[in-house]
Amino acid sequence: MKKVLALILALTLALALVACGGEKNNGSDMKIAMITDYGDITDQSFNQTTYEACKEFADGNGADFKYYKPASDSDADRITMIETAIDDGYTVVVTPGYAFGNALGATVGNYPDVTFIALDVGEGDLPKGFSIPSNLYCATYQEELCGYMAGYAAVKLGYKHLGFLGGMPVPAVQRYGYGFVQGVDAAAKELGLSDVTLNYLYGNAFGPKPEVKAAMDTWCAGDTEIIFACGGSIYQSAAEAAQSTGKKIIGVDVDQKGIIDGAYGDGMTVTSAMKGLAPTVKTLLTAVAEGKFADYGGKVDTLGLVSATPADNYVQLGTTQYADGFQEADYNALVKAMFDGTVKVSNDVSVKAGDYATVIALDDQGTLA
Repeated sequence: MKKVLALILALTLALALVACGGEKNNGSDMKIAMITDYGDITDQSFNQTTYEACKEFADGNGADFKYYKPASDSDADRITMIETAIDDGYTVVVTPGYAFGNALGATVGNYPDVTFIALDVGEGDLPKGFSIPSNLYCATYQEELCGYMAGYAAVKLGYKHLGFLGGMPVPAVQRYGYGFVQGVDAAAKELGLSDVTLNYLYGNAFGPKPEVKAAMDTWCAGDTEIIFACGGSIYQSAAEAAQSTGKKIIGVDVDQKGIIDGAYGDGMTVTSAMKGLAPTVKTLLTAVAEGKFADYGGKVDTLGLVSATPADNYVQLGTTQYADGFQEADYNALVKAMFDGTVKVSNDVSVKAGDYATVIALDDQGTLA
């Protein structure tokens, strides 16, 4: 009997040690899969940033990591890749971009033991009536805030003739654009300018295409000085036009200075309106490793400003060409004013872009066919 009791005690202690190890897990037993939306991990935008953040976490914590690319831009192929990753034994699935809405709606309920982290996926992207289960966390971003910062900075830096090139008129891109209009308008108003213009166009694509390049050539051959190119690799069409005319670009989603300047010429990128994709990935994967995902699962968070300090936030500017009109101290003051509510930015995309223009002249050119 004593031997039996001793064996039970030993097993109890072993289980307790295993449990404690689970609580202090450093991520080494995690199996992380990232599914690209319809691009590749070299898209210099959402997929690449998410891939690099996942890989950095995996490498730093000894976790197993693999990425999967759907065969095409379709819900069916995204679903197939999610299911393939799970069949391969991956228990944490990271999906970047609103395009995953339907695929997540079709899969997460079938795999309650798999943790899903969805970046830039909001309730409006998920199937109608879909109830977010506890194994899914969705992060969206207040793009209007960093869009505002970029527009405000550009005018303060002396640019009077600006352009906004969006990919497709989906809510995230619209919020970037509408925030940009508000920032341009606010800076023009502060400076007492009545000659600031803004061309506004959606290219109907998240990549370069001849029709977009033609439109950008027209802008850059005219008086447009700087273009906020917002939508995956569509920036390439704007950068090519800017390169031949000596104009400037504002990057998006990530700090694109190295990417754009490296390909099209040093100094082309004035700043970038960034989302905190990498910090989000790190925070959520750490939560999974520490057994704290329950604090996040089952909800959609809209991430934005959490501090008056720019670097602490989930939306911010990237590397910026500061000058007399807009110094780093001015950026810090702007973020503080936005954080404390002195400066308010609307995220209402039910109106037209021009409705946010009070002192600037906005030419809304719609969406390319």
